[in-house]
Amino acid sequence: SSGAEAPSAGAPKARASMKLSVLSYSFRGLLGEGKMDVFGYLESCKYRYGLGAADIWTGFLTSTDDAYLKKVRGALRERELELADLCADNCHIWEDNPDARKKNRENALAYLKAANILGARFMRLDAGGRNPTWTNEQFDHIVRQYKEYAQWAYDHGFKMGAENHWGAEGVWANLKKLYLAVDHPGFGLSCHIGGWQGTPEEQAEADRLVAPWVCHTHFAWNITEGPLEEKMRNLRDAGYQGYYSVEHHSGENEYAEVAIQLARVRAVFDRWRSGES
Repeated sequence: SSGAEAPSAGAPKARASMKLSVLSYSFRGLLGEGKMDVFGYLESCKYRYGLGAADIWTGFLTSTDDAYLKKVRGALRERELELADLCADNCHIWEDNPDARKKNRENALAYLKAANILGARFMRLDAGGRNPTWTNEQFDHIVRQYKEYAQWAYDHGFKMGAENHWGAEGVWANLKKLYLAVDHPGFGLSCHIGGWQGTPEEQAEADRLVAPWVCHTHFAWNITEGPLEEKMRNLRDAGYQGYYSVEHHSGENEYAEVAIQLARVRAVFDRWRSGES
């Protein structure tokens, strides 16, 4: 025997989940005004907000060239920041136009390589399909591509997957079907909490049911001002090991608004530490 005492059942989950980040999309207003770039974002994560992780939206990356990505990786390491997530746009799998599908595939492969260079834990890549459901052709194509991408990610030590973001993947039944069909250890889900289609009751049920499969998450303002602790507890109780990331949407007063959202998540962490809930 090592002599170490076994921790209580609740403690490891609580400690493991005390991870906080902010999606760089939250600062897209500053980005658009030329007042922030990816390096300024990383500086803010570390020194303005005291975070241990970053959550990069690809709108902040000006290139997928190795030399540029290695500069970003160096900036992460210099600030001792883990990359919780690379949130990749313009690479969703299904588009009706074959040329668009081909271009998106090229972007997807470039961003998978970028995620590897940057050391991302997870990469979000949307399924595509703008209608509430996928056709059989669309679904089969999406599943095949995800299996390929998930294998590549798995071989390089990270996970990738879909998000309840837009189109068919915003419906819980569709995302569940997709997850079960891909069935790969390199595949997971990014959950925009409360971002589902359907009634409030259906959205709440989806947030609960998806929790065991979630690799990354975002809390928008309506959640951090609303049922935040309930939503965080859904994940914690399912054994979630990822980061709790906040996402701001207004494009205005972003430094202060993000600080408020982060403070609300930290307050939940503090209550968990003190055993109040």
